[in-house]
Parts: sequence; structure tokens; C-alpha cells
Amino acid sequence: MEPLKLPDSLISSADVTRLTRELNGLNDFFAGAKTRAAGTAMQLPKISRLLDELARGNKINLLKDDEREALRQNLDRVYKNAPNLHISFAVEPAPKALEKILVWLRQNVHPQALLQVGLQPAIAAGCMLRTTNKVFDMSLRANLQKQSGYLIQLVKGAVDGN
Repeated sequence: MEPLKLPDSLISSADVTRLTRELNGLNDFFAGAKTRAAGTAMQLPKISRLLDELARGNKINLLKDDEREALRQNLDRVYKNAPNLHISFAVEPAPKALEKILVWLRQNVHPQALLQVGLQPAIAAGCMLRTTNKVFDMSLRANLQKQSGYLIQLVKGAVDGN
């Protein structure tokens, strides 16, 4: 089975959960449609832009039961097995910036990487990235702390006139 290609707009495990719920709703609709009397008017449920992108990107026909089931199983696999990274910023990041980060992660780390975004105002600038076993502090605060000795020398030199 070919791995599921995730659209750039699918960012977090919460998105995967929403898509799974939406697929279950489609399954319920089609199951109910089979029990309706012939000739009864039906209106197909609207699908989200994200589900449409996922289906088109993986060439899945959502009208076919077996393809919907295969997609649901693939989403379940992504939810359970995909690397889930947590990234924290001082302020809410722009959606386009998150997409660029996610595209880079999927090209360089894992094609199904997911991001969970958090806010930590104490960061001030930069970000912190956490995986299951490692923390990368790329904040301005951490950078200044690493270079505090050098900063003290610069300030002393400026005060002394050197």
C-alpha cells in the first residue's frame, strides 16, 4: 500500500481526527442512502476543502466504499505512526509560515510529519521545537544566554573605552 500524501494544509493530528470524522459521516450518509426508496431526492453532504485536497492528491474517489475505507485506514495509520512535533512561538504564527515549516519538515524529516503549535510568550522571538525525545530551543533568550560571557565583555569594553 502506497503511503498517503498529505496536503500542506493538513498540519496537525487534530486535522487528521477531523478528516476521519468527516469520512465516517460520509460512510453513514452512503449507508443511509442504500436504505432509501428509489427515486427519493438526496443531497450529497458537503466535504471540506481539506478532504477534497487529500482525495484529489491521492487519486481517491470518495463515492466508492472501498476507497473511502482505505483512506480511513491510512488516516488511522498516520494518526498513530506519523512523527508529531510540537513547536512553540511567542505569538500566533501566520498560516503561510506554518505551511512553509511543514513543507520543509515533510521534505527533510518525514513525508507525513505533523505539527502541534503552541504559544509561549516568554520566548520573545524565535521558537522552541520539541520531539518525543529532544528539545531544540531556538529562541532569542536562549541565544543571548549562550553568549552572555561575550556580551559582558562587550559591555565592559564599551564602558572602559576599549
